[in-house]
This record gives sequence, C-alpha cells and structure tokens, in this order.
Amino acid sequence: MSNNIINSPLGAGAAEYFLRYVLIDTQSDPNASSNPSTEKQKDLSRILVKQLLEMGIYDAHLDEWGYVYATIPSNSTKKVPTICFCSHIDTSPDCSGAGVKPLVHFNWDGSDIVLPDDTTQIIKISEHPDLQNQIGNDIITASGTTLLGADNKAGVAEIMAAANYLMQNPDIKHGTIKILFTPDEEVGRGTEKVDLKKLAADFAYTMDGESLGTLEDETFSADAVTLTIHGVSTHPGFAKGKLENALKIAGDILSALPKDSLSPETTENMEGFIHPTQISGIQESVKLDFIIRDFTVAGLHEKESFLQNIVNQVLTHYPNSSVDFKVIEQYRNMKEILVSYPQVVDYALEAIKRAGLTPERRSIRGGTDGSRLSFMGLPCPNIFAGEHAFHSKLEWVSVQDMEKATEVIINLVQIWEENAD
Repeated sequence: MSNNIINSPLGAGAAEYFLRYVLIDTQSDPNASSNPSTEKQKDLSRILVKQLLEMGIYDAHLDEWGYVYATIPSNSTKKVPTICFCSHIDTSPDCSGAGVKPLVHFNWDGSDIVLPDDTTQIIKISEHPDLQNQIGNDIITASGTTLLGADNKAGVAEIMAAANYLMQNPDIKHGTIKILFTPDEEVGRGTEKVDLKKLAADFAYTMDGESLGTLEDETFSADAVTLTIHGVSTHPGFAKGKLENALKIAGDILSALPKDSLSPETTENMEGFIHPTQISGIQESVKLDFIIRDFTVAGLHEKESFLQNIVNQVLTHYPNSSVDFKVIEQYRNMKEILVSYPQVVDYALEAIKRAGLTPERRSIRGGTDGSRLSFMGLPCPNIFAGEHAFHSKLEWVSVQDMEKATEVIINLVQIWEENAD
C-alpha cells in the first residue's frame, strides 16, 4: 500500500476504508421481497457501526431494515441546518460482488490496464476518457472476475473518512451532521424503509457520482410500464382462424419500436427512451416489462402514449386479444425540488472549488436515492465519489479522487456553518 494511502493529509484515508469494504459481498437481489433484499448487506453495515462507535459517534446503529444512522453533534454556537451525507452499501445484481480482489495500480502510467484473473477484461484509456486525467494517480480495480464495488463503497468510504477527520479535529466548526447508509439502492428500494423523522436532517447529499469535480442536481424522471397480453389459446392442430398467440403479439410490439431512436442504445444527453427489460409467458398470456425515462413528466407521458399507440396498432391484427397497460411511478427529477433550495447546490459547488477543483454541474441519465429523498422532503443532490464503469468487471476508482471527495465533504460542512446565523 502506497504512502499516499497510508499518510493521507486527511488522516485515515478513504482508500483504507474502501479496500476493506469491497471484500464484503453486499449484492442486492431484485427478486427478493425482504428488507433488506439480502441479509449479507448487513455484514458491512455492522462493520460501519463498529467503526463509527470507535470514532466516538455514540448513537451509531443498524436498524432492522439494514439502514445505518449516526450523528456527529454540532460544535457551533450558530443555528446551522442539519446536513446528511448518504451512500448505499449494496452492489449491483448485474455482476458478481463475491470474492472481490482489489488491486492498486500505483502511479499509473497511462497504459491499458489488463486485469490478471481474466485477461480479456481490459480497461482501455480509449474507452474510458476520464482515465486521461489519472496518469500518475493510484487506480484501484478488481481482478477481472467480479465488479469492484466502487458503486457505492467509494461514497461510503469517503463519508467514513470525513467523519473520522471531523471527530479528530473538533476545531473545525460545523452544525449537526447526519450519516445515512442505505441498502438496496441498486434494486430501486434504497429509501423504502428510511426513517426521515429519526434522521431529522434539513438537507442531504448523496456521495454517488462519477467524475472528479462533478455535482448532479438533475435526474431522469422514471416510470415502469407492464403490459399483460391476453391472447387466444387453442390446440395448434385446430388453430386456423382461432389462435392469437400472445408471444407473437409481444414480438410484434417489440419489433414496432423505433430502431434508430427512443432506446438507450440510440440516445444521450437529455434524450429519454422506452426500454423493454423482461418478457415471460406462454401463447395464452405474456408479461412484457418496460422502463420509461425522460427528464420531464410530460416527456414520460408522451413516451407512454407512444407505446400505447403501438399496442393499439398491433391489436388491430388480433381482434380477440387484449392488453392490460399498467404504469407505475418510480421516481421523479430531483431538480423539481432543488430549484426551491438553491443554496444546497451552491454550497456544494463552493465546496468543490475549495478543494482546488473546477466544479461541473451534470444531469444524471438515471436516478439516485437523492431523487426519492428529495420528493420525500429531504432535498438531496449528488456529489462525485469517483466511481467509474459501474456494474461491470471494468469498474475503477482512483485514490486521489476519493481523497478529494472526502475533502469536499469537510469543506461543505464548514460552508454551511459559515453561512448560518
């Protein structure tokens, strides 16, 4: 382990915490109905509580749902809003999180990184443009057979490093700071059982972003659509003029989707999409699941109407069949809430500047716990954690980016205190 990991200017560095946390499998399960979806997530939560207690944060605890709560008391005489920092402990179901072997590539020289346990897994600078800013830094990867877990154990580690530094340096003035670690963010349930009354925060920040210096204050709005297709089933030997195969109806709906637009693979920036995610069934009945994404609710409704029109057109060829069209709200664009609290974003941008970085505001082509927290009454933009290529075996993070994210947290609590009455 290199000196700049051991001897971070902020004390116990985020990388030290991170390299321990990624060894713990915390993969969540989208098919489970329990809270949390996997008990193994609590294996990390219990370690976090123990470490927080050792720092002197005496109310740190794990609740029955897998959430970790902790409080760093105010040391200011001012009336400072209570600020929460939040990260999720689970890793994505898209790629194994068991048996992670983290590797530190010290003083990275700019060459492609071949992962040793599967040499077909190569982190190429041509495919990861943010790597161009990392030459000379220390890059952490997995070994090629698992994801790394930087999403979001980097954020967890940065919050823990900042908490430790603040507890060791009581001369740094700040208001009450709340810490929240959530399970099941990767399966869309990260705030399902959070107790905002117990948390008692005024504003919050998720540490779950990508590139150094970025702050995200806008997300997709999101709906799910489920089509239940009711065909007409009969014996195939006597089916002429009778059979209306639900599988073929589903195929016709899918084939009618645009080939060059309105899909994840054909859109970018502020463009939304219609994305089929799962199909199951038999000739009599088929369930077809979609996610719909746009930055505005009006855009969501347009895309849902577009899909409904496709369904209606397809059904003209199957007069005895029907389709149930069910829309489920998932989350909404956090910007709708954050525009009413400009200081939440402005202070974060200033904290990034004080860390010697050029802040960049971005929109997320996705959502975070902050999306739901904002609409639950806790305005919550997203600050960079340094994670890259998430949900894949090529995931990476740099030690130096994690240290900067830790510094931003420390700057931010001071800025809130400075601006309080």
